[in-house]
Amino acid sequence: MGESVLPTAAVLCFPPAGAGATFYRTWQVSDALRVLPVDLPGREKRYADPVPPDVGTLARDLAPDLVKAVTDVRKVAVFGHSFGAIVAYEAVRAMLDLSPGLDAVLVVSGSPGPKTLRGTRISGRDDDGFVAAVQAIAGYRHPALDDPELRELFLPTLRADVLMHENYQPGHRQPLSIPVVSMRGTADDVVPSVNASEWRDVTTAGFRLVEVPGGHMYLTDSPAAVLDTVGEVLHSTETGK
Repeated sequence: MGESVLPTAAVLCFPPAGAGATFYRTWQVSDALRVLPVDLPGREKRYADPVPPDVGTLARDLAPDLVKAVTDVRKVAVFGHSFGAIVAYEAVRAMLDLSPGLDAVLVVSGSPGPKTLRGTRISGRDDDGFVAAVQAIAGYRHPALDDPELRELFLPTLRADVLMHENYQPGHRQPLSIPVVSMRGTADDVVPSVNASEWRDVTTAGFRLVEVPGGHMYLTDSPAAVLDTVGEVLHSTETGK
């Protein structure tokens, strides 16, 4: 077999609020790009693990294992959607602190820049009001919310993630020295283009805004659009295009 275009590339995938690694279960692994969904505390395999109180702590806790997971790849994309975009941003910072030579690209999806406030707070609402607000914001309803037993297990983690997102403060730090790509659905009425473009301010190494058909949760219908973009970005940075 001949050498693939991206023989040693991987993408670390951070899910949106409340979701776990299985959010990316339909994403296809290929010879060109290894897909590595990230297991977060408080859900699925790590259900018994407590959710950290803030995004920065979560990212720093994850970073050592994330760096280990990509030690055998030459290039890595760090991808996250919505709340996951903020976690991905903090995680890649923590990874670069541990491994300054890491050849990485940050790909954020469905998220305004990190300095934009989260808007109306919903974490304090009762269960029904909270679920309705999450669905209105995301344009997506997690299947677990329709099963009473699963809903009882799912809601605490979703609430913890939303609260972390609402309380998130990026602080004043130096811009990243790695490329950043921001993705959004063209019909996303949660994150307009102007807000998705705010990510250009977090890097000195190049920025791209990529818009694809769909709403805020476009990636549930078109995961290939994300993987194609990630592959293109990794290839372009590798070849210097």
